[in-house]
Amino acid sequence: MGKKKEIDTRFAKFGTVSFTATTRVNDFVSHLDDGRITGTRCVDCGTRFFPPRNDCFKCLSSHVEWFDVTGTGRLVTYSRLKYAPVGFENDLPYCIALADYGDFKVFGRLADGLKDDDIEIGMAVKTRANHLPNGQLNYVFEKADTA
Repeated sequence: MGKKKEIDTRFAKFGTVSFTATTRVNDFVSHLDDGRITGTRCVDCGTRFFPPRNDCFKCLSSHVEWFDVTGTGRLVTYSRLKYAPVGFENDLPYCIALADYGDFKVFGRLADGLKDDDIEIGMAVKTRANHLPNGQLNYVFEKADTA
């Protein structure tokens, strides 16, 4: 009898609540655990993806490589949530946001320490990996030093 194939369920560790355990980009979670935020880039046409994906919608290639989300992005928009989907009720209130890194955009949460007075559309932000108290992983935006 053959050996049973082990299922890679690393993605179950992503987010406050994970709605999927497996994906073709499970390395994303390992990278977060190592303190890295990563996306994928199509080697054939150069299109960058965040969240990472294994297949390019532009040229239909599956030839992708990982890149690190580093440097600073610009805050495009944000919203403070007073209501949340199932599983996120205990996080309220929190802010979701979109940051523009030039070749790609990143959707995520603003760090809990940011107050409304600290948040300004267009401000420089950096993305960092975040370990949650329940052992899950995510990433957040922090205000970047612009000195």
